[in-house]
Amino acid sequence: MISVRKASDRGHANYGWLDTYYTFSFNDYYDPRHMGFRDLRVINEDFIDPAKGFPMHGHSDMEIITYVISGDLSHKDSMGNGTTIKPHEIQRMSAGTGVLHSEFSSPTQKTHLLQIWIFPEKRGVEPSYEQILFPPSIKEGCLKLVASRDGSEGSVSVNQDVKLYASILKTGEEVEHKLSIGRHAWIQIVHGTIDVNGMEVNRSDGIAISEETLLKIKAKDDCEFLLFDLR
Repeated sequence: MISVRKASDRGHANYGWLDTYYTFSFNDYYDPRHMGFRDLRVINEDFIDPAKGFPMHGHSDMEIITYVISGDLSHKDSMGNGTTIKPHEIQRMSAGTGVLHSEFSSPTQKTHLLQIWIFPEKRGVEPSYEQILFPPSIKEGCLKLVASRDGSEGSVSVNQDVKLYASILKTGEEVEHKLSIGRHAWIQIVHGTIDVNGMEVNRSDGIAISEETLLKIKAKDDCEFLLFDLR
């Protein structure tokens, strides 16, 4: 069973400095039909004006992944981290017992990113932070593992039974992904158009997948997407 979450159907808010689209209910946007998918709780597509962002604020018991598409994002937190997240880097922050953090856009250009929240497998863990670069070359023509429970294949480690893959395909290229019995998947399109088991999906669309064992993904044009393999 494959269900498409069209980009045009998402929640939307424009705060002037922040133009954001909500795949699932978040903040002032509430839709009981879209509260998340499996252990995925948030996928927000944010466009942040230069030198603007989110002042220091707190989170707890959530796995937070940031995927910068363009621009860059300056991060500071109560664990002592101070970094800049650039395109093709994966930032993972386990909020655990509680963490304060801030993020601000590039001082000179707008930043475009996906903010992803995943429910943790265990609550009350010690907060932690990880950031790894995955150059485009290692994501081209394949599904590259970028986040997983055990940090395998050089991926960031997350406190949940999930595998997150990133892929960049050229027009006509194909990849396949096998889902074990009882597993589910979510595909989030970054840009371009793909065909998933005969269903066409476009930029910023999301796809919820259940009761399927093999995903055949073909690029209709040059594209980039994320694939979550979920329990």
